[in-house]
Amino acid sequence: MPEYTETTFLTVAEAQNSNCSCLTKNRSYTAPIGMTVTGDLRNGAKGIDEWVALDGGNAYVLKNFQWMTVRTGTTQLYIEFDTYICK
Repeated sequence: MPEYTETTFLTVAEAQNSNCSCLTKNRSYTAPIGMTVTGDLRNGAKGIDEWVALDGGNAYVLKNFQWMTVRTGTTQLYIEFDTYICK
């Protein structure tokens, strides 16, 4: 996921030991269905970037992600993350 986002990916340790402040905890996003796994990841990354920008931040911590079956043979990416502002 970090290679597809424009905002900065932080590990939990980086978020706790840096000059960053959490703006929003427990944000979740269900990405639009992509044609491939890469498409799912790109759509998820776009959603993360949009939420981080809306929250006024510039970084995020990825807490969890999973592909959920929406119908036979089709999955959708569900992401949980926190948004941060870093100096």
